[in-house]
Amino acid sequence: MKDKVIRTEAEWRELLTPDQFRITRLGSTEEPFTGEYNDHKDDGVYRCASCGQELFRSDHKYDSGSGWPSFSSPFNDQNVTERSEISLGKRSTEILCSRCDAHLGHVFSDGPKPTGLRYCTNSAALKFGKTENISKESQYETATFGAGCFWCTEALFKTLDGVRSVKVGYMGGNIPNPSYEQVYSGESGYAEVAQIEYDPAIVSYPELLDLFRKVHDPTSLNQQGADVGTQYRSAIFYHSPEQKDAAVRWMETLQKELCKPVVTEIAPVEKFYEAENYHQDYYRNNPNAAYCRVVIAPKVDGIVNC
Repeated sequence: MKDKVIRTEAEWRELLTPDQFRITRLGSTEEPFTGEYNDHKDDGVYRCASCGQELFRSDHKYDSGSGWPSFSSPFNDQNVTERSEISLGKRSTEILCSRCDAHLGHVFSDGPKPTGLRYCTNSAALKFGKTENISKESQYETATFGAGCFWCTEALFKTLDGVRSVKVGYMGGNIPNPSYEQVYSGESGYAEVAQIEYDPAIVSYPELLDLFRKVHDPTSLNQQGADVGTQYRSAIFYHSPEQKDAAVRWMETLQKELCKPVVTEIAPVEKFYEAENYHQDYYRNNPNAAYCRVVIAPKVDGIVNC
């Protein structure tokens, strides 16, 4: 997200059309089937009409039949925020631009897979631009997982389409600039983690969570196989409120399927310390390593479903 945009009411009125002001600043809603972008099908990106931040991509737009532009996911998790509200005695979830707090519409849980979400927006809150105007760098998002030994976690996440890079390192501890020896001791508080840069247009955060489940046992406390200690704990370090919500939903759903308690830690992202060079791309540089070969094909056989 870019720097916050804060303006007075008078400044917003001067900048926006009456319909844009009524909807984005006062939280109103346009009539269904009247908006400019309801049937819009060009390739590109939909930006905030108030501040220009990227909000949605055309390839995530679909015809929901609701009469408003509908998207299955945002441009990235950091650009659209959610806020619970009660209107006419019913609870709903408002969506806003994270940069300028413009009201966009609401999100509902009746959308298509893989997200199952419908971001129902007002055309007046959006401004469309062609694909060539999108910054490629701004499309990537970051996810951070602890799933036991980071050698194997890194290798498996690199097999996913849409993953740009994976770095291994340490997070969640209490000393600056930890070494592998300090983390390995189990006394530093750090977890071995894989930090993943990915394109959400190709692979979604829920899909990353699905692989996260498969690469380790989330019911095993501070242990994965022969690796024992808090440095091998199951952990999700979320980078946004949206990632946190997705992680909580993932854990709640998983717990309904499993007999043993899910012990995965869900915590806000902290400073990431990149591990020493010899840990990066370990499996690629050591293809005969028996340690990683036994887990390189994801399995969940050891987790007992109810």
